[in-house]
Amino acid sequence: MMIPERPSLERRVLAAIESSPPRIPVLLGGCGSGRTSVLLRLRDLIGRSACQYLDFERLATTPERGLADVRAALAAPPAPGRAGGEGGPREAFAATLAALDTWRAPGGAPATFLLDEFLELRTFESFPGLRTVLRDLLAALDSSGNRFVLSTRYTARALRLLRDAPARFEIVHAAPLTPTEIRATLPAMTEGAGTPGTLHEAEEDRARDDLAAAVHALSDGRPLYARLIAETALTTGHHGAPDPVSALAALLAPGGRLAAACRFSYELRLHRARGYGALKAILDVLAAEEPLTLTEIALRLRRTPGSTKDYLSWLEDVDLIVSRQKRYSVADPMMRLWVRLHGRPAPPEEDDVAREVHAFVMARLPQAEPALALAGPPAAEDARARSWGIIEID
Repeated sequence: MMIPERPSLERRVLAAIESSPPRIPVLLGGCGSGRTSVLLRLRDLIGRSACQYLDFERLATTPERGLADVRAALAAPPAPGRAGGEGGPREAFAATLAALDTWRAPGGAPATFLLDEFLELRTFESFPGLRTVLRDLLAALDSSGNRFVLSTRYTARALRLLRDAPARFEIVHAAPLTPTEIRATLPAMTEGAGTPGTLHEAEEDRARDDLAAAVHALSDGRPLYARLIAETALTTGHHGAPDPVSALAALLAPGGRLAAACRFSYELRLHRARGYGALKAILDVLAAEEPLTLTEIALRLRRTPGSTKDYLSWLEDVDLIVSRQKRYSVADPMMRLWVRLHGRPAPPEEDDVAREVHAFVMARLPQAEPALALAGPPAAEDARARSWGIIEID
């Protein structure tokens, strides 16, 4: 399955950087939302000689090493008389900003920088003289003659940082894929099923439409989830018929690729927040039942409303939960399903995966007959729900 083209999103970003004066689009979206894929496509659309992609998640080690990495990417020599060094951390960071400002495309034209995960530069704020790294970065980009596209997975933090940013910065949300965009990435159904020639063209078109619609509903249009479900459905379907429901169950089983992707996002965001253990407990509570009010969560945690409010604000800060009308829910339904399956002391059994995936599918595809094969006994589900206790936090 190829990386989907996002024409409307790509056009919006390109229109921003090509305007007069150029604007600075800030592309926001969670893990698996396709932000990096969009940036890499933009690099090819603009041309690699005039455009540089820099992953700040990899550059944010120390200011000195970050500067060396930027210079290596730009094939830029160190400043005269420095022999590769730039003094202390503050001087190295200033030199990094200068490199972003002075590097030019062939012929001296303005260059375009695609700065992925730019909020990771916050790491540098632990070094002497670098307490305002992110604001210094925004000020430098705003005054530069070059063009920039920024990206981050942390929406809440980016919106807070950009609240008072210059008007040149423009928020762009990475919208979910549409069923049409998902359909365009599907290979021929006969090729995916391994039985060439078994479907007539009209039948294949209907099958592709049905598969794209099912994948879209199960994945919420998130590119990573959609790709994994579609690929697995096409390669593991029986008798030439792709089965996205069984594919989802296999992907969420221990060792499955979707389980691994959710674990990465879960651990990454929790480690960027405070209160690691308490935050896991809240996610367990909301995985069992949502939406819940602050008071309901506090009672289940056996904590005061004041401390629970702090925990909830830390989860919102890394976009793991959302609040609507003072009721809290897990932001990503697939993440909630993963917590239900894997937020327990032992890996889930096959029956556990089948039961939880069945409930998830029936809520999103109420007429999906393949889901019936995964149904578990309701009594067992109720018993498991009643057996979940409250996690005590020291």
